[in-house]
Amino acid sequence: MTYIEENDFMLLIIGAILFIVWILGLTAFHVAGGFIHLLVILAVISLIMHFVRGRSAV
Repeated sequence: MTYIEENDFMLLIIGAILFIVWILGLTAFHVAGGFIHLLVILAVISLIMHFVRGRSAV
């Protein structure tokens, strides 16, 4: 794996983790509404960055 591929993979993992934490916060825990929305925004930005960058040419 090159540095760019590792970085893209890391963005995907971060986005997935933030999304899972958001879902848990929304359903299982009573977390402040602002924090939940912040997690959603961070997860969406992370996933969009991952898909916009796409695969790099070798």
